[in-house]
Amino acid sequence: MSRRSKLVIKVTAGADAPERCSQAFTVASVAAASGTEVSLWLTGESSWFALPGRAAEFTLPHAAPLPDLIAAIQAGGGSITLCTQCAARRGIEEKDLIEGVRIAGAQVFVSEIMAEDVQALVY
Repeated sequence: MSRRSKLVIKVTAGADAPERCSQAFTVASVAAASGTEVSLWLTGESSWFALPGRAAEFTLPHAAPLPDLIAAIQAGGGSITLCTQCAARRGIEEKDLIEGVRIAGAQVFVSEIMAEDVQALVY
């Protein structure tokens, strides 16, 4: 039985660096659609996209809308995690999040990226 490889993506950029942000979500959604197990981590300014409606406010010409990319990641079985410290600094709590997003910290991130058959990317 072959194990499915996993891709862990940490996105640190939001509206402050729209192309880098969009690239992270695009790569995550394409990977999820191709059958790769995806774990997307929202950190820094991308933290805001864990809140309802915030992804819809993000625009970048010639890029897929973030809400569509988030939906594709989740539809492909991918997980989305908001950094614990990033959430705390922004006053974001579990009850505030869009459905399917969790809050977790560095210990969980490190355990994910150190597992066998994992590729980690940071945007």
